[in-house]
Amino acid sequence: MSIIPYIIILVLFIVIGWQYKSKRRLQSELHKIHDKLTHIVENKKTEKIFLQTNEQTVQNLLIQMNRLLSYNQSVMADYARTKDSMRKMLSNMSHDLKTPMTVILGYVERLQQKETLTKEEQDETVLRLHHKTLSVINLINQFFALVKIDSGDEEFPISRISINEICRKNILEFYHMLQSTSIKVEIDIPEENLYILGNEDALNRILHNLISNAIRYGSDGGVLGLTVRENQEMVSIDIWDRGKGIKEVHLDRVFERLYTLDDARNPEFQGSGLGLSITKRLVETMDGEIHLYSKPFEKTVFTCTFKQMTY
Repeated sequence: MSIIPYIIILVLFIVIGWQYKSKRRLQSELHKIHDKLTHIVENKKTEKIFLQTNEQTVQNLLIQMNRLLSYNQSVMADYARTKDSMRKMLSNMSHDLKTPMTVILGYVERLQQKETLTKEEQDETVLRLHHKTLSVINLINQFFALVKIDSGDEEFPISRISINEICRKNILEFYHMLQSTSIKVEIDIPEENLYILGNEDALNRILHNLISNAIRYGSDGGVLGLTVRENQEMVSIDIWDRGKGIKEVHLDRVFERLYTLDDARNPEFQGSGLGLSITKRLVETMDGEIHLYSKPFEKTVFTCTFKQMTY
């Protein structure tokens, strides 16, 4: 009698046994993946799923699941930062509105006692009331401008614009203010036009905010500079000063909503804490980047970098 049928049956048993063992191993690995994934999701862990396996399908599944976990953890981190930022923003906003509104109320109450005030005192109080009211309106307008930018409701049509001319125009707008101070201005703008793909109104607001910021906080350094430079395929705009600068502990926070340095609470420095946050959003709408370097009383530089157009 031929032994071939027995050999075939033996081979089939071996194959069936191997398939059964492989299936059990696969089920075990999937159960481990399920349990680990459940643990990560339910406990909001920032972990990945690691499992030694020879199954190519399981390996591919793990790669994609870990990519998804990384993305989910990134979204959760962004949400937590946004939530914390919104909480701080509302807290600071209430503070920044409450203080001037209290001052305005004080002026109004003083005007109600006009019989005890001279004409000069009444005029001075009205002038201060008007100035303080304008500062509150400006703060509210900046707040809503930032909200519109963040929500995408404000459109910025993109076109080919010349960096050189816009920078010259913006520094000239501060000419009379700078003339009335002892601030020296150093401008380094190349004669050859440099172009980027951007929005002129947005770039004007960026430069206005940065130059105003340099004057407000860096005037004690006695010099303000604007430099335009190209580096390979990029164009950079530096707004710099040699004032008291920004301490290292503050560097990562200056672009936060309503974050201000301590002396911004001083009436001499009417910073709203929104200008740099708006500036950062506007730079990003043009696919640019903004960076800050500061060494107190040596040099503080805000650098906006955009991709250069060569056609």
